[in-house]
Amino acid sequence: MAESTTTPRASARADAASDVSTSRRSTPPATVVGTSHVSGRYRGSRDDGADVVELRIDLDGVIGGPRVSADVFAVAGATTRYTGSFVMADPVVTGTASSVRIEGAVRATWPAGPTGARVEVAGTEPSGAPAPTAPPGPATIRLSSPAESAGTTWSCEFVSARYRTVVYEQDTVTDQEPFVSYDTGLLPRPEGTPQRVLTVAGAFADAGVELTPVAGGADVVPVSGAGPDRQWGDDELHAAMVNHASRFADVRQWSVWLLVATAYDHPSPVRGIMFDQAGRGRQGCAVFNDVIAGSGPKARRAQLRTYVHELGHCFNLRHSWEKNLALPPAPLGPHSGRGDRSWMNYPQEYRAATGGGSGTEAYWRDFAFAFTPAELAHLRHAPLHDVIMGGNPFGGGAGDVDPAAFEAAERDESGLELELRTRATYSWGEPVVAEIKLAATDPAGVAVVPSLHPKDDRMSIAVRRPSGRVVLHRPLLRRCTHEARTRRLRPGLAIYDSAYIGADSFGASFDEPGEYRVRGRYTAPDGSVVVSPEVRLRIRPPMTEEDQRVGELLVGTQTGWLFQTLGSRAAALQSGNDALQEVIDEHGAHPLATYARLVRGFPARRPFKELTTERQLTVHPARPEESAALLREVVAPSGAAGTAPARLDNISLNQAMTALAEAEARRGRDERAGAVLDAIVPTLRSRGVRTRVLERVARDVETSRAALPATDRRGDRS
Repeated sequence: MAESTTTPRASARADAASDVSTSRRSTPPATVVGTSHVSGRYRGSRDDGADVVELRIDLDGVIGGPRVSADVFAVAGATTRYTGSFVMADPVVTGTASSVRIEGAVRATWPAGPTGARVEVAGTEPSGAPAPTAPPGPATIRLSSPAESAGTTWSCEFVSARYRTVVYEQDTVTDQEPFVSYDTGLLPRPEGTPQRVLTVAGAFADAGVELTPVAGGADVVPVSGAGPDRQWGDDELHAAMVNHASRFADVRQWSVWLLVATAYDHPSPVRGIMFDQAGRGRQGCAVFNDVIAGSGPKARRAQLRTYVHELGHCFNLRHSWEKNLALPPAPLGPHSGRGDRSWMNYPQEYRAATGGGSGTEAYWRDFAFAFTPAELAHLRHAPLHDVIMGGNPFGGGAGDVDPAAFEAAERDESGLELELRTRATYSWGEPVVAEIKLAATDPAGVAVVPSLHPKDDRMSIAVRRPSGRVVLHRPLLRRCTHEARTRRLRPGLAIYDSAYIGADSFGASFDEPGEYRVRGRYTAPDGSVVVSPEVRLRIRPPMTEEDQRVGELLVGTQTGWLFQTLGSRAAALQSGNDALQEVIDEHGAHPLATYARLVRGFPARRPFKELTTERQLTVHPARPEESAALLREVVAPSGAAGTAPARLDNISLNQAMTALAEAEARRGRDERAGAVLDAIVPTLRSRGVRTRVLERVARDVETSRAALPATDRRGDRS
C-alpha cells in the first residue's frame, strides 16, 4: 500500500470505508456509531486457564453487518489442541460511555457447544465520539447454553486490527520479474475507489488479513539446466510443493507459499495453479510468467489479480461461479456468480449485475480491488479448519458434496451436451479413467472454453460410492486458465478429454468393490451449467491372491497421486514408485502391470526439475532407455510376456505413444520415433475413433513430430 502517516488502525478503517462506498449495496450495513474502533483480533484465556481463545470482533460494516467469531483451544500441560470454532452472525451491539457490548446466538462446530454469547470491550469512548487511535481495552467473552445461562468466561487482550495473520513466502525462478505493486490511478477504476499503490499484502490487508514476509525474505530459484522452455509439469510442481511443505510439520498453520515460475507444461495458457494435498492442503500455489508477464499498467493490474486470486484459493475461496460446490455450499451471486466484483471472478466471465455490460472491460470498470462481503466473512470468520493452510482440503469437508448440485436442470437451453464414458467394469485397484465429451446441439453454435479436465475451473465430477455417500473429485492441482480461450463449438463437432479419477487429494476414490455412479457438470462462459447423464461402473473384487496383492499396491495414496501427475521422480513419492516397481518386477504378467509401466515410463522420457527443500533446483537427467522399454510394452498389441494388456482409453494411449516417440528420439532412434508417431492415427482408427477427431489427432502428431528432441553437434539430445 502507499506510504501513509495514519495509524494502521485508522488506515484499515479508511480502506474498509472505501470498500463499502464502492460496493453499491442497496441498503447500508447495520452498525452502531462509535463502536467500529473495537474491531480486530483479541487473545486470552479462560478464568481457570484450561482453554485459550482467539476472538475476532468485526463491527466495521464491510461484510454487511456486525459479526463475532472465535477459535477455542484446550490447554493440557505443555500441549494445546484445537477444540472448535463458533460464530455470532447477527448480534445486538450497544455502545455505552464505558464499554461496547455485543450479544446474541452463536453456532459452534463442536457437539453440545454454546448457543449464546456476550462480549464486552472496556475502555471505549462514548457513542458518537471520534474513533480513538489507541488500542481498545480488554474484552471479556462469556458463553451460555440451555443448561446454564452464564457459562465459560475468557478475558482477552487486543492483539491486532487484522483478523488473521499469515506468513507469506514468495520465491521466483531466475530471470523472472515478480509482481511488486500497481498504482490504481493508472487506469480507469470505479467511481469512489481511491487512488493508491496496491500490493498483494495490501489487497489482503483490505480484507482484514495480514501477510507477513517469511524470515530471510524471498529466494531466487536458479533454473540452469532446466531446458530451453523452462516449463513446469504437474509432476515437477507437485514435487516442488511437497518439498516446500516438508519444511514444516504436517499440521495446520498460517503459512502460505507462492512460486513465480516460467511456464506451465500444457498446450493451453494457464495463469496459475493451486496445490491441494490432503494433510497439507492449500499450502502453496504458482503463477506462470509466460502468460501474465509484462511491465505496462494493464499487465501489472492483471498480475495483481492473478497473485491475489491464487492465494485466495489457498484460503479456501472457490471461483465466483462454483461457491455452491463448497461444503457447506455458499449462495451464488448475480448471474450465477458471474456478477461478483471479486478477485475470485474471471474478468472475461464477468456479467454486470446492474447497468449492463460484460467481459474484461466491464469487469475492470466495476471492480474496486476487493473481495465480496461473503468472501470477506469467510476470510475473517470461517471456522479454523475451513480457512487455515493444512486444514480442510479445497472446498471444505472430506470431499462430500450436495447431490443436488449435480442434478440435471429442469430446462436446459444451453445448446450443449455433456457426456462421461467409462468402462462398465474395473478390477479392484485398476485406475478408473473418465472420457469427457462436450458437444453442441444449437445449430448456431455455442461459445465454450475447451477446458474439460477436473483440474480446470470448468469441470467438476461427483462420485456416488456404494454406501450412497456422494463425494466431489478434488484434484491435487487446480489450474486457472487464460482468458483468450473461448471458441465456438458447432454441431457435429465435439471437444474431448480424459481424466484419471481413481484418486484425488484424499487418496483412492474407488477403493472398495461395488457399484459406483459418476456424473459431471460443465460451466459454460455464459453461466449455463450442463450436467451429464449418470454413468454406472462396477469394481470387481479380487479373484486371486495375486489380484489382491496387485490391487493393494495400486490403491495406495502415493500411487494415486502418481497416477494423477502421470508419474513423478520426486524423492517424496518414493514409496509410491516402489509400489509400482514391485508390480512390474513381481507381477509383470498381470494385466494391471500395464498401468505401472505407463506411470513409471512416462516421466523418465525427459529431464525432471526438482525444487529441493533448500531452494535449489536439481535437474535429474532423462532416462530415455528406461522410458522406451517400459512404454513399448504399454502400447504393444501383445502386451507384456505375451499377455493382453489392460485396455488404455484412447486419449491415454495417444499420450503413451507420443511419449514413446519422444523417448526414442532422445535415445537417437529417429526412425523409430517417426514410426511410432506414424502409427498413432491408424491405431486410433482401428479403435473406431471418428474421422473428425482423427483429423485433429493428425495435426497434433505433426506438432509433436516438429517438437521431437534434435541432436546437436555434440550428439546430445536437447
